[in-house]
Amino acid sequence: MKQLISALFAVGAVMLLAGATVYITGWPLSPYIYTIGATMVALAQINSPSKCKSPTVKRLRRQQIFGALLLVLTGAFMLFTRGNEWIVSLTIAAILELYTSVRIPQEEAKEGLS
Repeated sequence: MKQLISALFAVGAVMLLAGATVYITGWPLSPYIYTIGATMVALAQINSPSKCKSPTVKRLRRQQIFGALLLVLTGAFMLFTRGNEWIVSLTIAAILELYTSVRIPQEEAKEGLS
């Protein structure tokens, strides 16, 4: 199961990055590629089990899932709006994902040592 989640995340991340990168060229399929990739990343993060049960890790996991859902919302902005709202949504999601990807392993290591 863990390998499936890792593969889902990796393929989704590549599709997400490719869709966001190609979107600026105006290719009509890029929002769909991005949205499918973002959905795959969100599903992988939602279904990945957490090793720790501390309140801090639970809070960080909620932030991580919220960031993943913002990635999917970014795809909706790409599909249904013609402005740059998607850039704001993507930036917030990226900050949340980056923060939690650093903090969760730190907190899990702390709990493992105690």
